[in-house]
Amino acid sequence: MVTGMAVESAPPGWMQDWSAQGSGKNARIGVLLVHGFTGAPPSMRPWGEFLNGKGYTVSVPMLPGHGTKPENLNKVKWQEWPAKVEAELNKLYKTCDHVFIAGLSMGGGTALNISLTHNDRLSGIILVNPMIHVAYMPHQLAYVISNFQKLRSSVGNDIKRPGITEHGYDALPTRGVYELLKMLKITRKNLSKISVPVQLFHSVEDHTLPVSNTEIIMAGLGSSNKSRIELVNSYHVATLDYDQELIFQNSLTFIEGLTLRSN
Repeated sequence: MVTGMAVESAPPGWMQDWSAQGSGKNARIGVLLVHGFTGAPPSMRPWGEFLNGKGYTVSVPMLPGHGTKPENLNKVKWQEWPAKVEAELNKLYKTCDHVFIAGLSMGGGTALNISLTHNDRLSGIILVNPMIHVAYMPHQLAYVISNFQKLRSSVGNDIKRPGITEHGYDALPTRGVYELLKMLKITRKNLSKISVPVQLFHSVEDHTLPVSNTEIIMAGLGSSNKSRIELVNSYHVATLDYDQELIFQNSLTFIEGLTLRSN
């Protein structure tokens, strides 16, 4: 049974693009936070609000096909996701001297994809349980499945903390999966072209993505400055889980370390 309750129960104004201007010495440092596949801005907004509270200019876009109904995610071409992220990046470049991009799951894969063309402009990338492949599922197979089954049961809301939701879809749009896998294949092939500093958070217990995603990314990145932090008390949507503060504080340290010298 496919229902849309998780989306409909979101607080008013949360299922849309959200941004906030920074203040003080950090106002000219921007952070773009990208949610995951079938997810929505609420999974990234607390992190964005935390950083904005520290004076940073933040943007939490809603990716095309999300935050409405699962069927809409079957109508999107993969290029629309990086295009949306790029539009938000260009807004941040107008007012910011430094811009960082943070991504959860597919948002991490999208962040890496857009970094291929923005490698010279980005100051750093922060990834939380990023997605770069689905084992034994080439995009061609996903396409075949999508012809027979438009929606599958969901993989969303993998959160250890009780009573917490990311307000995502409770179904998996299969044509959307096909598009996602196409984007990830291209991104994976080009990881070595990314040389900006990267901080990666990985949940030891993740029921959505196997650790191979983190290992492929860490091995493939061209960055000389790349670090991996293990999360021991969170599942896949770690930005809303017990290790939330650890992510927030470490990302803050990462951003400060790359901007304080030049501020």
